[in-house]
Amino acid sequence: SFQTIMPQFPTVHGGEAQRWCPTGTGEGTHVIASEKLIDKINAAMATGKPFCSFEYFPPRTDEGVKNLYDRLGRMASQNPLFVDFTWGAGGSTSDLTLELCSNAKARYGLDVNMHMTCTNQPAEKVDEGLAGAIRGGIRNICALRGDPPLGQDKWEAVEGGFNCALDLVKYIRSSYGDHFGLSVSGYPEGHPDVIMPVADLGRPLTPSEQKRVMRTAEGVECVCSDENYAKEMAYLKEKVDAGGEVIITQLFYDVEVFIQFAKDCRAMGINCPILPGIMIINAYGGFKRMTGFCKTRVPQEIEAKMEALNKQEDAADAIKEYGIVLGSEICKKLLDSKLVGGLHFYTLNLEKSTLGIMEKLGMKVGPVTVGEENENTFQGTLINTVIKA
Repeated sequence: SFQTIMPQFPTVHGGEAQRWCPTGTGEGTHVIASEKLIDKINAAMATGKPFCSFEYFPPRTDEGVKNLYDRLGRMASQNPLFVDFTWGAGGSTSDLTLELCSNAKARYGLDVNMHMTCTNQPAEKVDEGLAGAIRGGIRNICALRGDPPLGQDKWEAVEGGFNCALDLVKYIRSSYGDHFGLSVSGYPEGHPDVIMPVADLGRPLTPSEQKRVMRTAEGVECVCSDENYAKEMAYLKEKVDAGGEVIITQLFYDVEVFIQFAKDCRAMGINCPILPGIMIINAYGGFKRMTGFCKTRVPQEIEAKMEALNKQEDAADAIKEYGIVLGSEICKKLLDSKLVGGLHFYTLNLEKSTLGIMEKLGMKVGPVTVGEENENTFQGTLINTVIKA
């Protein structure tokens, strides 16, 4: 079996951040076995206690890399079931993604779920990334189609590449057998590509569609139609039947929509674990633009609260505090539903709000000295473009 090694870490970036890229085993190193996600989740769920996992993205600045390593060290104290790292379009962040994944395991003992996307990647590039995962002792891959590259509105496959996440799942399973644990994405409100203006339906909304309707910043009502939702669910089942073992969902703020999605999965015979993706509200602008980009449904009471808070003199602090309160309420409802065993936090490379929610849920482990969060963690990324646009 493939294993990860514990190396000596060189210091880089002129600071305390320590980085290493795996090249081989070497003499005098320690071996840490890697576990598949599905096995860890099943074992955790058998205890009846909720678990957490954290998602990060590769920073584009040296300071960001240093800060992320520091945060990984602190957040490791929370015993996350796993952490995952995103993969840039066409492998644009592949070296750093592999480095972060390998170091998270070797330095902090964290099991990793590495993202792998189809965007601008022929099969050869996917193989290169998976070879790096094997060298780094990474056993889990989140197989995704990926977003269009920056500046491109429509997603298109490249020659020799994959048309969708299903193709990627099939390829990994056929080429690597059961070595990798595979997770796939799920969309409780429908994929953004099929969330269209209600006016285009040419008919009244059904009761189920009414529960999924979102409103754009321009006030246009949009929805994933029942017909498209049925296709989305059938496609999700295909991904699971092809080898996907865990579903991690898109962000959402309407718990009832997620609960219906989870029930629909079970009714379709999709019985694998479903991890709800929790995107914490940290700032008004980021919230508005991210929910707009992802076409996320925002319940009216949350929308009204955000507008009111944004008018206050202490808007920034008040919104962060509200994000913690709202996040903890959402998470409690999810855990109380008994449809999920854990929570997957989209941390945005930050820590205070995630820890704040975990504390309110009684999931926080011991005292944690939190670092400063004054930097723009999105600098140089697509997220920065979305939030700053």
